[in-house]
Amino acid sequence: MRRRMWTLMAATTSAVILAFLLPLLLLLHTLAEDRALDAAVQEAQRIAVLAANVTDPAELATLVELVDAESPRSLTVVMPGGEIVGAAPAEPVGVRTDDQDVARARAGAAFVGRTGDGAAAYVPAITSAGTAVVRSRVPESELHRGVGRATATIVGLGLLLLVGAMVTADRLARTVSAPFHDLAAAADAMREGELATRVPERGVPEAVALARALNRLAARVVGLLAAERDSVADLSHRLRTPVTALRLDVEGVTDPDVAERLHLHLAHLERTVDAIVHDARRPVRSAVTPSGDVAAVVAERIAFWTPLADDQARTLTLDLPAGPAAAAVDPAELRDVVDVLLDNVFAHTAEGVRTAVTVRTLPDGAVELTVEDAGPGLPSRDVVSRGTSGAGSSGLGLDIVRRTALASGGRLELDRSPLLGGARVRLVLGPAGS
Repeated sequence: MRRRMWTLMAATTSAVILAFLLPLLLLLHTLAEDRALDAAVQEAQRIAVLAANVTDPAELATLVELVDAESPRSLTVVMPGGEIVGAAPAEPVGVRTDDQDVARARAGAAFVGRTGDGAAAYVPAITSAGTAVVRSRVPESELHRGVGRATATIVGLGLLLLVGAMVTADRLARTVSAPFHDLAAAADAMREGELATRVPERGVPEAVALARALNRLAARVVGLLAAERDSVADLSHRLRTPVTALRLDVEGVTDPDVAERLHLHLAHLERTVDAIVHDARRPVRSAVTPSGDVAAVVAERIAFWTPLADDQARTLTLDLPAGPAAAAVDPAELRDVVDVLLDNVFAHTAEGVRTAVTVRTLPDGAVELTVEDAGPGLPSRDVVSRGTSGAGSSGLGLDIVRRTALASGGRLELDRSPLLGGARVRLVLGPAGS
């Protein structure tokens, strides 16, 4: 839009300036010629008066030379007998190219004619010996004296006017297009999760209407999300109450085998409910380009899980890079991911099983987080699918991990650990700023 407005203004202004300057330059050229020719006619008329009143040719020649010395034009008086007084032409009198003009002037006509090198004014002078002709030649340079400088000035003013119009057009285009850029930026921010973003309602009426509609849409989405979270919180409360009652009933079972089986099913149910509620209540990302230090977050979560590992006689090793390992992931989401991975290890492997956590930066800037254990391994590759159950797992935790990896521009890989022989979860997170 901005470029189109600028181009339209440039074309319109250029057309107006050309329509104004071309006739003005033509008029300037004509006025300069008229000024030079009028001066030549006036000078020839003054000499004609002298020629009519001065009878001595020598005195007349002196007067003509004095006037000619102060004039940019060439003065010549052709006497009735053909004698030439003043600046004689280069051609001999008998073969002069302006003989017809001289004859016309002798007949009593005063006029201005064009010559090969400019123009000339002819004025007859009535003397006692007959009719003399005063000729004032105007060179081409005198005809257009000052025209070049005036033309340059006018063209410069035209260019200055064009530049001013372009600056004004650019400012006008910015004023018109800026609200639409704000709309696009706000829409991108909302797409990335910044639902608190609002667009200033400014600019042309169309932009104001769009901004108002987008702001209302964002407010509506925020309201729907808040209502959804309230519903999830209510669902969590409703689910936990019967689960607690069920746990009390299970504790009353006297058969050890049945009680253990019911405890396992109940623990599975609680983890499933917690995973569903936690996933549903995950906040929308607030950062357009999230960034987090994977090494720092992993170190923090390992410190949190270490006491439990010690209680279960687990060997929990951690291998971190020397410096920060920045990735395109929100630190809060990364904490959830690490907790999910470690919770899976603790929940689905026996006590005393060794666990290793490794963080390293890849050559392309991505960050690799690996969690591997010495347990029985994964039941299948499909456990990452949402809702897939296996070995008492809901499948929702690894689905959260997978979606976090994909959102950062990375991937999730599941296989067998070549180091410990159990499961290996390899999470690749995209580089920060990607």
